[in-house]
Amino acid sequence: MPCDPGEIATLFLFEKLTPEQLGRLCVEGRMERFEPGPVYVEGEPATCFYVMVEGTVVLFRRVGGDDVEVSRTSQRGVYAGAMQAYLGDRVPQTYTNTMRVVEPTRFFVLPAQSFADIMQEWFPMAAHLLEGLFFGAKNTQRAIGQRERLLALGSLSAGLTHELNNPAAAAVRATAALRERVGKMRHKLAIIAQGPYSREALASLIEIQERTAERVAKAPVLSPLEASDREDELTDWLDDHGIADGWRLAPTFVQAGLDTDWLEQVAATVDEDVLPGAVGWLNYTVETELLMDEIADSTDRISHLVDAAKQYAQLDRAPHRDVDVHELLDSTLLMLSGKIGPSIRVVKEYDRSLPQVPAYPAELNQVWTNLIDNAVHAIGTAGGGDGEGTLTVRTAREGDRLLVEFRDTGPGVPEEIRGRIFDPFFTTKPVGEGTGLGLDISWRIVVNKHHGSLQVESVPGDTRFQVLLPLTADPETHPTPPEESA
Repeated sequence: MPCDPGEIATLFLFEKLTPEQLGRLCVEGRMERFEPGPVYVEGEPATCFYVMVEGTVVLFRRVGGDDVEVSRTSQRGVYAGAMQAYLGDRVPQTYTNTMRVVEPTRFFVLPAQSFADIMQEWFPMAAHLLEGLFFGAKNTQRAIGQRERLLALGSLSAGLTHELNNPAAAAVRATAALRERVGKMRHKLAIIAQGPYSREALASLIEIQERTAERVAKAPVLSPLEASDREDELTDWLDDHGIADGWRLAPTFVQAGLDTDWLEQVAATVDEDVLPGAVGWLNYTVETELLMDEIADSTDRISHLVDAAKQYAQLDRAPHRDVDVHELLDSTLLMLSGKIGPSIRVVKEYDRSLPQVPAYPAELNQVWTNLIDNAVHAIGTAGGGDGEGTLTVRTAREGDRLLVEFRDTGPGVPEEIRGRIFDPFFTTKPVGEGTGLGLDISWRIVVNKHHGSLQVESVPGDTRFQVLLPLTADPETHPTPPEESA
């Protein structure tokens, strides 16, 4: 269709151009009419710059497997298409959205190369400013994103070392105590060996020692009241039989699951004058077994924490595979337990019948970390900053997708900013505490890489971030290298 310089001069984009410039646009560009349907498709090579003269356009973005409408307008002069052509081959020259028209629509169409040449020739300063803005924003986002990951890593490391310190210190203390008890046991054994014991009595005493060790391993868990009553009974028995410091021995025997019947068996085995020495020797046996149990529990705890760290980091595992989201959630909660603290109650509402889902597990852990961190911060700002509240992590099935929901009892997300929380660099945290990239990164991981959705529902005292992941992989989707999500 013929291009009229006078007509395109009425568009706000070109209203300040000279007649010579308008003429050049008409020479290098063209007027084109489109019937209802697509004008261009997201991801295709960006070959043209479009300015609408009359009609109605709708812009879509690909989210997962769906085209989501992001803009609809009939305003003359709106533009789309190859808007970054002036950057040349430094950025991928593809359409970043899909444009459709819903009625017969006319466009002024300018080839991408012509648009790039005109920008560089007519507006060199503007082109430099736009170029600096584009690459500066990308570099800033990359640098802050890296800084945020380092801060998150530091926080996780601090939490992990705090969690590891407790069982490690317990194991060290128990080992030192065990060394002392074993030394005393050897000393007591030497005294017994020199005493007036018959061979039969020693054999019976050793048999009681073996059965005592077995009972320690099967000791029942008593309530505080039951334990107190049993300690009183044992203390009375020890006092009645002339054994000194019965009040000190009784708690150890109760913890090991021993009672007065067991003491009666010991008393029946040895003579009354050597009973205190025999009970003391068996006490060292009990303490030794309890200390070894404490060391075993501590080392198991350390091993569990290391396994959780490996699960969180996904070391030595395929970047994309079928995963159980509950394992990922548990490892993340454990890694963040130090940051969550004792004042926040964590409730797990897991649907364990859910199948595994195809995912990049290391990156989903990053999403869980960001969402839990935001929930903890929100709870900390509620109730005058006392940090008390509840974090609920729920999983469920919604049609052909898996839901992971993080619910907190914080003050909520105000409605006026709810639409901006996934924007890069937008944050409600104080200066220095947030970069505004956590939710942006999470959104891109969930939506762009996993073809799912991330949404928020919020009222004061009940904020829910909901992640929906496809239960099956898209056969047309090719796994993206993990580094591209940064």
